Amino acid sequence: MIALPGFGSTSTAGPGICFFSSSFGDSVGTVRRKRDALGVVTLQKTVKDWRICGDDSRNQWTVSLAKEDMLLGRCAPLFSLVARTRNPLCAAGRDGCGGFLICRCIQTLVIAGATDSYFSKCLSTRISTSAMVDSSQSVEGLGSNYKLSRKARKRTPMQNLEVVFKFELDNCCKDGKFVEGLQLYDEAKKNGIKLTQYHYNALLYLCSMAGSGSHEEGSEENLESLKLLAKRRGFDIFQDMASDKIVPNEATFTNAARLAATIEDPEMAFDLVKEMKNNGIPPRLRSYGPSLFGFCKIQNADKAYDVDEHMVDSGVLAEESELAALLEVSVVAKRAEKVYEFLHRLRASVRQVSPSSAQIVEDWFNSVSATIVGSDCWDVVKIKESIARVGGGWHGQGWLGSGKWNVARTQMDAEGVCQSCGEKLACIDIDPKETENFASSLTELAFKREVKATFVRFQEWLQQHGPFDAVIDGANVGLIKGHFFNFFQLNCAVNELREMSPSKRYPLVVLHQTRVHTGPALEPRNKKLLERWRKAGALFEAPVGSNDDWYWLYAAVSSNCLIVTNDEMRDHLFQLLGTSFFPRWKEKHQVRLSASPRGLELHMPPPYSVVIQESKDGSWHVPIATGDDLEARRQWICAARHSKT
Repeated sequence: MIALPGFGSTSTAGPGICFFSSSFGDSVGTVRRKRDALGVVTLQKTVKDWRICGDDSRNQWTVSLAKEDMLLGRCAPLFSLVARTRNPLCAAGRDGCGGFLICRCIQTLVIAGATDSYFSKCLSTRISTSAMVDSSQSVEGLGSNYKLSRKARKRTPMQNLEVVFKFELDNCCKDGKFVEGLQLYDEAKKNGIKLTQYHYNALLYLCSMAGSGSHEEGSEENLESLKLLAKRRGFDIFQDMASDKIVPNEATFTNAARLAATIEDPEMAFDLVKEMKNNGIPPRLRSYGPSLFGFCKIQNADKAYDVDEHMVDSGVLAEESELAALLEVSVVAKRAEKVYEFLHRLRASVRQVSPSSAQIVEDWFNSVSATIVGSDCWDVVKIKESIARVGGGWHGQGWLGSGKWNVARTQMDAEGVCQSCGEKLACIDIDPKETENFASSLTELAFKREVKATFVRFQEWLQQHGPFDAVIDGANVGLIKGHFFNFFQLNCAVNELREMSPSKRYPLVVLHQTRVHTGPALEPRNKKLLERWRKAGALFEAPVGSNDDWYWLYAAVSSNCLIVTNDEMRDHLFQLLGTSFFPRWKEKHQVRLSASPRGLELHMPPPYSVVIQESKDGSWHVPIATGDDLEARRQWICAARHSKT
């Protein structure tokens, strides 16, 4: 018989039986729960008397406790699950004892081998219900509702500990509790819990975040101590993972690379990425961050370019933060050819830069290094041919002109003329073949996510009634002013677009069937409105259970017409469409709306492309992102020289 410290004596009815209260009835007393800084839970209960009764042969017991302010449980973080979770076995006992949980200790697995471990002392208070009763039995007196699940009956006691360990470790990662995570790890290793790849990755994540100063709170001195601890223990855990012969994955290498970044060793971080690729694990963008940003931070431009080259070879596309870091290190290193390259890569992938990236661009054009690059003489015909070949907006032939740049923050007028230098921006063409390919890829994706037969019927319907001059996302337009669907404002948009149409035909309105047959649609005037659109072949009802985004987007692309919606199309559906063609198509076709005292106002696509542009005279215009505010006028960086050929 094993006595648990702080629990008083245990029953003499049989070995391996101890008692712990998980749910306390009002008739017995009041519970006080405390958690200290390390997450240790203390439960105290004031009770009047105690007694033990039951049947040893059947392992069923009823318990009530005596003694004032008796310490019922002190639980390590790993085992705080049961203390705050009601157990099916916790119900009112037959003798009014308030429902105490009967647990069977597993001394043969854990306690007998490590009786001095804090882990083993707390173990008996945290055993899953599957270790309490025979798997073929229900609990007498509690009814058939308290039979153990098949899954719980099949688990061994150690498997139940592993479940609790994973649960608590997940909570540590979620809440950023690095110290508690280490305690869990140490106790799990000490008591023979088998750690998996998932566990090690979670622990490495905790260490990498704590090592960088994230998550944990406290005094500056305490934070520095935690950082040092996280760095040391993080690499120890990584070595333990190798010693346990756990196969690493991308998350393992990425977290290890982040640990390397905490000790300011980007070379180690890069070596880890290369090892990952050599082991047949495709790196992701996040895998390169520690090494790339590390080299840029110490201004080692050549090494940063090596990381970038490795990314390109691995098929990983850099985003704005990576390109901005490469641009900045190139500006500092006075590498004009690299600045030119990364400006064009920003143009191709980002189009509109953030304010922080805009500052880096301005720093370059205002630098002495920028004044000495370029030439006063260039082949005008070649430049024009290059611009025509790419559809306008840039030529890619290098810096043009010489001397100091005139740099200004400015705006464009309604026609796209720069208010600083007078240059008219281009409206970059879209190859019709690209549009056709985009429509095909959109169809393939829709077939995978919608009922194929339904989408095919929609395509046939579209061939019969289309093409259209405009398509309206009916749900989005009808809800612009609030939470209630408004057919009046939807009709205003329909009428205005019809007036703008050269053929004076109705735009296509795409609505869910529920919008057409329930709610405001049942009002007489709205019924007439819907019937008018239906007779004109301008209303399509998306089937119940479908995503109407597929329908209005495909209709707009296949008709090569305007799409009227305030949906910025950033969710996972639109991310599937890629980042190259879709933003360009959206910019030239999306009509946005805003509500004003004058009514509904349409914001047509600009007659120029809102993207980084390089003119035939060598000037540059860089748009700065404004967010979703339709009323805010966009700021541009204008960088131009006086010398022109």
